[in-house]
Amino acid sequence: MLVPDDEMLCHQLATTFDHVSQSDLRWTERVVMYGFDTSGEVSVMTGLARYPNRNVMDAYAMVTIGGKQARVVRLSTEYGAARASLDSWSVGPYTYAVTDPLHSTRATLDADEHGLSLHLDFHGTFPAYEQTPAFHRSRGRVREDARRYYQNGIVTGWIELDGRRIDIDPEQWWFGRDHSWGVRHGPGGGSLNEGTDLQPTEVSDGVLYYMGIFQFDDQLVHFAQRETSTGQRWQFEGEVLYPLSTGRAATPIIDVEHELSFERDLRVASGGTFTVHLADRTTASIEVEPLCRFWPGLAGYNEYRGYASGMWRGPSFSDGFTVDTTDLDQIRPISLLSESLCAVRMGDRVGHGLLEMVFMGSYPRYGYTGW
Repeated sequence: MLVPDDEMLCHQLATTFDHVSQSDLRWTERVVMYGFDTSGEVSVMTGLARYPNRNVMDAYAMVTIGGKQARVVRLSTEYGAARASLDSWSVGPYTYAVTDPLHSTRATLDADEHGLSLHLDFHGTFPAYEQTPAFHRSRGRVREDARRYYQNGIVTGWIELDGRRIDIDPEQWWFGRDHSWGVRHGPGGGSLNEGTDLQPTEVSDGVLYYMGIFQFDDQLVHFAQRETSTGQRWQFEGEVLYPLSTGRAATPIIDVEHELSFERDLRVASGGTFTVHLADRTTASIEVEPLCRFWPGLAGYNEYRGYASGMWRGPSFSDGFTVDTTDLDQIRPISLLSESLCAVRMGDRVGHGLLEMVFMGSYPRYGYTGW
């Protein structure tokens, strides 16, 4: 059937935009915006996702204060709900809009009974850049087939929490965004139940995934790697990008080494160094110091309090709650995916960035011998 998107001149299949090309229940499309006050006092993560084969579209906003308390609002509706505009998507009081393609977006959450509202206008200062395509099979089935792009920039706007207004100072905040689509595996869509009486998934003896997005005044260093328990690399991407104003092409990264330390009670990095090898045969060392963290699992990337992103909750669902993020009994169940917001140093350059990590099972090099 026709939907508003069919007005656009961007069809690639001889069909309409009301569905995707396959029926895999894990098919997900998601936009995310994330940032933090570089003092480490306040961080925000917000986004929207659609699951066309589940007829679900959902959204969330999460603000973490002082690394101790997270306020979360989660919203869900039908994917087929009416739309008034081709450049924005809404779930209840939440709206995500594209204001300048590949440059600027806007996220807004209107005030409601949950005590959290926000207005964030993102403007790219570095180019949007693609992730290396992720395509993997297991037992003959596509385990993952996903695409993504990232972008760093500045944000203007505000957050309001229980009547307290926090104005975003672009000089003091670090912000990034990403947009992904395809068949997902793991937190955020790929972990949802697909039915009963299925063969259990394959479980490796250990896995380490990490991604760094580290921004300095004159460059942005991005890399991501997935490793087995012995450190064997099975997916990698990396590049150094330069401000849009320079027009300069990216420099590929061909390898990254890590020397990390970890928290005693959680599998999250407490600090360390990444050694980055560039295609021009130069090498850079980046020291990482986490300032604060946020946990996407609270917002729906894992099941928490009876809800996860992609679950059908009818045409009008919302909930809101506050979590003590120092309570390990609350955090451990959703700690599979961690986001550490960091101060970083590369030679005489200083900056800030995001270290994303999934770390499970055996990894003898760092002293982990099992689950």
